[in-house]
Amino acid sequence: MSSELDSRRNPDRPIVAVGVVVWRGEDFLLVRRGKEPNKGHWSIPGGAQKLGETVFAAAVREVQEETGLDIEFCALVDVVDGIMRDDQGELLYHYTLVDVVAESPEGEPVAADDAAAVGWFKPEDLPALGLWTETERIIRESALKRH
Repeated sequence: MSSELDSRRNPDRPIVAVGVVVWRGEDFLLVRRGKEPNKGHWSIPGGAQKLGETVFAAAVREVQEETGLDIEFCALVDVVDGIMRDDQGELLYHYTLVDVVAESPEGEPVAADDAAAVGWFKPEDLPALGLWTETERIIRESALKRH
């Protein structure tokens, strides 16, 4: 485990992070997480906000780092608490996730940074993807806030 990830495990306060639902036409972008938490699962691109960085700047940076894509913003979608506990109920991770919707009009995504894979999906693919219920909800809500 990296020291950055170790510092996020068993936190003494929530970590603010961004999640970005990136759309192109009728397709949305997902990354397969290459690191914990939820390693190997599909999710929207995102990550921790840095000190002195705005939420939208963090979103631009995270999408660029994980996929190589440039994005344009549409709207804030929602704020979600990501609280993960172990089998004994001990706190493992606590994130305050600021989810935004964006468009990426061009370019081919390439998995990079902590993304193991990247792909475009359609809304009808959602039930089969096994996403966290909050992620699925955010994707559906983002479709309504695009324009």
